[in-house]
Amino acid sequence: MEGTVFSPALEGMQHVKSEDGVMLTKPFLDVCKLILPVIEKFGAAMAIVKSDIGGNITRLENKYLSNPTKYIHLYTMVQEEVNAKTAKDSSSCTNGLLWLTRAMDFLVELFRNLIHHQDWSMSQACSDAYGTTLKKWHGWLASSSFSLAMKLAPDRKKFLDVVAGDGDANSDIEKFCTTFSPFLEENHKFLASVGLDDLTAS
Repeated sequence: MEGTVFSPALEGMQHVKSEDGVMLTKPFLDVCKLILPVIEKFGAAMAIVKSDIGGNITRLENKYLSNPTKYIHLYTMVQEEVNAKTAKDSSSCTNGLLWLTRAMDFLVELFRNLIHHQDWSMSQACSDAYGTTLKKWHGWLASSSFSLAMKLAPDRKKFLDVVAGDGDANSDIEKFCTTFSPFLEENHKFLASVGLDDLTAS
């Protein structure tokens, strides 16, 4: 494999916005998909996160595929649900985008921890990232199953060796966090503008 496990996502991020700076549905979802192989390297620890992210990507992708021209811009489907007053439904694309963005927040925070806290174990990096991002939106049940899963986190060095391939894992992780974070912030800003950034888990 050329480069790190992050290389395809870094490449994909160059196409997430249109020339006039609008977030595009398919390229954004593609980048999220390209992170799944990274999550796989965590093994059982991230099984919940992986299925959650995968499910939300599929939900949004199906909507996009139903009319690619109409839904070329990511926020069109949310705006449509807001207007139809279905945005808060648990099966809505708005809900899908919100939880996809939150799960990505968690991953970015986790990767940041690995770079900035070289002395932390993997499970410490995971737990800290969870506490900073997802925990406040999860109920007790989700929270405890998550904490349990974090204990299965792989050895930090092994993980970094695996994701490195023949590239520089630290440099690519840093690049990924720096480039991807603004997209996530923009999602939150948009969801907040329609009053939907603070929905908790049902």
